[in-house]
Order: sequence, then structure tokens, then C-alpha cells
Amino acid sequence: MTIAALALHASGLLQQRADTARRLLAPCTLCPRRCRVNRLAGKTGLCGTGAQARIASYGPHFGEEQPLVGTHGSGTIFLAGCNLRCCFCQNFDISQGNDPGQEVDAHEFAAIMLELQATGCHNINLVTPSHVVPQLLDALIPAIEGGLDIPLVFNCSGYESVETLALLDGVIDIYMPDVKFWHLATAARYAAAPDYPQRVRAALIEMHRQVGDLVIGPDGCARSGLLVRHLLMPGLMEETEAILAFIATRLSPRTYVNIMAQYHPCGRADRYPELMRTITGEEYRQALDAARKIGLTRLDHPDVGRLLRQLGV
Repeated sequence: MTIAALALHASGLLQQRADTARRLLAPCTLCPRRCRVNRLAGKTGLCGTGAQARIASYGPHFGEEQPLVGTHGSGTIFLAGCNLRCCFCQNFDISQGNDPGQEVDAHEFAAIMLELQATGCHNINLVTPSHVVPQLLDALIPAIEGGLDIPLVFNCSGYESVETLALLDGVIDIYMPDVKFWHLATAARYAAAPDYPQRVRAALIEMHRQVGDLVIGPDGCARSGLLVRHLLMPGLMEETEAILAFIATRLSPRTYVNIMAQYHPCGRADRYPELMRTITGEEYRQALDAARKIGLTRLDHPDVGRLLRQLGV
């Protein structure tokens, strides 16, 4: 298997990208928050992360989409901190709570990636990596020199800077954003990020430009491309339909989409009465119907019957 970053490293451009990205940390303009703190000096902005990445946990994960899981699991690395910080985050302790994770330098980060590869994982699945792009690029150099050759998955919220994403062109094999909100008022209310809708639209276009539609190998495992997640939210079906329409018309009807119905109140969701419920089976069915009517042809297929039973249908 050949991953994108191998060629970039061989040309010397991966080191140049890492150097460029590191300069964005002082003052930090890495993501749309543009906190402008000096992270190289250990200062932290909204993401809560300084000069080094912090890893909360890692290991083979079997709860992801089947093209990522395969037979041996997705090599998932949960990075502590987050630049979006949704009030309802299901990983709240990791993203903005009491779990600070373990700081790692580039070689320690690389060693974790190589360990996951050695266990047979089909990919390196970086969860919430948007605020540690420089640290990731630094770590990839010793990882590749150590033999890393499985796809890199950028598993993110979609709240990205296109300029930062450009540094990942030819590095990331699989982009997996969770597109959350369509209206600025919703993004402002639940994530204090009113620019999220415009940022995620631009990010999706850039991600698709870089990697195209999802490519799945003969073994059923994803090799490269874009996989879009959308977490259904209580009462936001209109936004769901708008998001799905954007994906089908502005990106591609062949975009691989996972419509997720596992929302449940977490974090600080109790501050918003409308978020204090789960998704109904009817809402899930409505979202699937909308996706099909819009023309999306590659919907992730969990055990729909089991899921509907869990949703009370």
C-alpha cells in the first residue's frame, strides 16, 4: 500500500510543511478561532493545547464505519482539546473537560502510530486533530522513516482554516469531517462559532478537491477520499436537509455519507432544553429519505433494523 505522505516526505516537502505549520503557532492562527496566543511558549487558547499534542487514549477501534474498521480495527488516537467545543460533545471530558491527556513529542507521537500499525490496524484515525496539525506533521517524519504505510484519517469537526488544510494536501489520505450546523445562529448557540457554516462549506470543498470521493479497496477497506459524517440533532431536520443537499450538489452525489442517530445529551447540553432528548426513529428515517431524494448514492449502512429498535421503533 502507498500512502500520500510518502512521496511528500521523499521530496523534502513534508519537512517544509511542518516548519510552515509550526510558525502558525506563534501567534496561533491555525484555525478559525485565531486566538493569537504564543503556543510555542506554552500559552493556550480556546483549544487548551500548547506546544505539544496531548493524547487522551489510543488503540484499535471497532465502532467506526466498516470501511475504516475492516477486520482488525481503526487505529484511533483520541487527541485532547478541541477548537470547536460543542456544548453537547460526547467526548466532553477529553475535548474540554477534566481529562488533560498526556503530552507527547514528535517521536512519542510517531511511536504510537507505528504501534497501532504493528497491531494490524487498517489506518491511523486522528480524532479531533485540527488544533495539532503542526505537531502531526512533525510526528509524521519519524513515523514514515519508521515504516508507517497505512492511510491517515483526519477525523474532525469541519471547523477548519482552508490555509491550514492546504498544508495537509498530499499528506492526509482520508478526510472524515462531521458536518454539524447549517445556520449561523445554531452554530453560535451550541458552539459559540457563528462562522462555522461558512468555514465548514469551504473546508468540505477543499477536502474533496484534495482527495476526491472515497475509494474502497478489494478488501473492503478505505484507501483514500472523503467520508462525511452528519450527527442528527433534535429539531434540526431542516438543517440536515440543507447539509445533505450541499454535499450532493456542491461536492458529489458519490460522496460517502454516514447519517448518525446516536445523539444523546452530554456535556453542557442541559443548558438547552431543546437538546435534552435523543433522536427518534422517525427523524432518522426522514433523514435517510431526504438523502436518497437529493441523490446521494453512498450512504453508510449500519444495522438499520437494530438502530431503529434502539430508537424506539
